Amino acid sequence: MIRRPRPAFHLRPPCVTRGIALVVVLWVVTLLVIIAGSFVYSVRSAVLTTANLVSVAKARALADAGVYRGLYELSRPASDAERWQADGRERVFTLGQGEIHLVMVSESAKIDLNTANDALLKGLLLSAGASEEDAVRLLDAILDWRDADDLPRPQGAERDAYEAAGRTYLPANAPFQSVKELQRVLGITPELFGRIEGALTVYSGQPGITSTLASRQVLLALPGASAEDVDAYLAQRAEMLAGGLVPTPFPAAAGFETAAAAQVYNLTSTAIAADGTRFVREVVAKESPDPKRPFILLTWQEGRL
Repeated sequence: MIRRPRPAFHLRPPCVTRGIALVVVLWVVTLLVIIAGSFVYSVRSAVLTTANLVSVAKARALADAGVYRGLYELSRPASDAERWQADGRERVFTLGQGEIHLVMVSESAKIDLNTANDALLKGLLLSAGASEEDAVRLLDAILDWRDADDLPRPQGAERDAYEAAGRTYLPANAPFQSVKELQRVLGITPELFGRIEGALTVYSGQPGITSTLASRQVLLALPGASAEDVDAYLAQRAEMLAGGLVPTPFPAAAGFETAAAAQVYNLTSTAIAADGTRFVREVVAKESPDPKRPFILLTWQEGRL
């Protein structure tokens, strides 16, 4: 009987087996380190995000508190010597560990898009860098947007002009609901809008302005007002306010001065939290005859830093 040889089993050397196991262990450890690192990074990002949200929330609450403080001060009787005036001056006060910068001014210090004298609107466009020809064209377009008919002014723009320009909307043929709506008027570029936005309002309802409160930009819109005269007046006005005196109107504003009592106010509250986080709250509030509700909020929005 012939015996078949048994197959030989080749065993790997112990050192080779241990080497393979070591490589596997190293790969597993590396994978675990990557997973752990990703988890730590995610947790750290979440913590930072949460901390940022908390910081912003604190700054927002401070800014809102500044607005409420301003409304409270404005609600005091006019005979109260401690009543804060909406004269455009910055008032700085602290609350907790935060600092609040509050500026209150009547909306009559601005040029009303719906009711302002045409010369004021044209002057604002000219002061923002528009040429005489462009200023006339843009003024007509603005007036055509807010009037109730579809008849274009000599250089204005009504339905046909917007359709020819490929716009997906038509003139409102109604008063402006907000200053931002001006961006839809044909010919108003983003750059021009950015230069004139701060001088405009839709809340004063006045044909003129209150020059004793108006900004430099608004005063420069007055026909015949030079930069030198405006700067000299602003310096004089600041001195009078600092001395507790009532400023005199700007001479160039004669014929454009509104004598209406302030009823609508703009409040800009800038809060700086303890960690340096900033938040701006901008509010427009209108006086109310209801003593239990002295103000009606017309806008409540986040302002620009």
